[in-house]
Amino acid sequence: MGINTERDIEANLQIGPTDEGMIRLFIEADGVEIPMDFDPEEAEEIAEEILAAAQAARALAK
Repeated sequence: MGINTERDIEANLQIGPTDEGMIRLFIEADGVEIPMDFDPEEAEEIAEEILAAAQAARALAK
């Protein structure tokens, strides 16, 4: 399995700040809940990686 392996799994993703100043990615799928907390700097790095991946995907689609 890898990033290019397709799966037929439906998941819910929520993103928001916590009351402790962290950013939480909360993933729920098939009764499994995965909370992932990041400090603001880590969250910005993740956001940059997502934007770079979106750019790369657009380039591949052309």
